[in-house]
Amino acid sequence: MQRLKTRAQFEAVMAGSTVSRTAHFALHRRELDAPQAPATGPESGGPRSPGTRALFAVREAWIGAMVPKRWAKRAVTRNTIKRQIYAVSQAFEPRLAVAAHVVRLRAGFDRQRFRSATSEALKQAVRGELQELFDRAAP
Repeated sequence: MQRLKTRAQFEAVMAGSTVSRTAHFALHRRELDAPQAPATGPESGGPRSPGTRALFAVREAWIGAMVPKRWAKRAVTRNTIKRQIYAVSQAFEPRLAVAAHVVRLRAGFDRQRFRSATSEALKQAVRGELQELFDRAAP
């Protein structure tokens, strides 16, 4: 499984469809064959070169995680949620379509219920909801 790295990749996937939702997460999917990005770097002949490169060069499942500060204020919480996203997506890799996916946190977890920034209870709640999210999306 490949990870999304560039802003263009995330934007392309977010422009795709939402395939499943839970109380806190949304899963977006985009087929791999569509978008092209302008080539940049030393091998392309410069930023104004007419050449393009594929956003998703490898034909396999891609995954990205968006955990905005708006919904998870502490960095340790954001990193914990991202780790859970990547771990659960790795387990579901055989069932995922060959496409690019972004898991987006769309609501915050209750700070009264989860007082610690990275507790075992928070990890289990996130993992359970992510498994439900991927179960809904996988055929």
